[in-house]
Amino acid sequence: MNRHPYSADEFRRRALTQMGGPVESAWREHGDFLLNPSIVPHLETLHLKDAAVLVPVVDDGEDAHVIFTQRTASLRKHSGQVAFPGGAVDPEDRSIESAALREAQEEIGLDPRFVETIGRLPHYMALSGFKITPVLAVVQPGFELVPNPDEVESVFEVPLSFLMNPGNHGRGSGHWQGEDRHFYRMPYGDRNIWGITAGIVRMLYERLYA
Repeated sequence: MNRHPYSADEFRRRALTQMGGPVESAWREHGDFLLNPSIVPHLETLHLKDAAVLVPVVDDGEDAHVIFTQRTASLRKHSGQVAFPGGAVDPEDRSIESAALREAQEEIGLDPRFVETIGRLPHYMALSGFKITPVLAVVQPGFELVPNPDEVESVFEVPLSFLMNPGNHGRGSGHWQGEDRHFYRMPYGDRNIWGITAGIVRMLYERLYA
């Protein structure tokens, strides 16, 4: 069968048959944790709060697009950064998927009726205090987005083919608690996808497209 590798249908197929170890325990094997192996023992000692992000892949032909947000500069954490819609899991959320869908609706007005959740990636353990579960989803056309101005400065899309090309996965570094830390960065036009978000994109590549 001649599949279009970056279509939403193929993304769905790969999400359901992704490579690598079990989702619950494979976070050490992926993304920027491989760039910073010395940080893994520290992360394993932290008590992290559950959070969820939606990785929304829009079904718009042979080259699907992924929705990102640019967070407002006034937010307390990760202000001004590019992110996936998401946030902390609330007690009333029935599941990780419910939390991701709720956050996407609150942040960008994405109606859950257009969203099909299809799987999860391994957790992203964040030094900011969260155990983040990326929820993979296919979004059907016809939706309208209304960003919440208190949280989101703007919303934009990036082709899945760009994100899944390892040639676009640059690296950067910074100093944190006396040590050099390394991270992925993926500039796209005037947007700078880096840090946690780029780490999740890299994990997506390693699990589905490597």
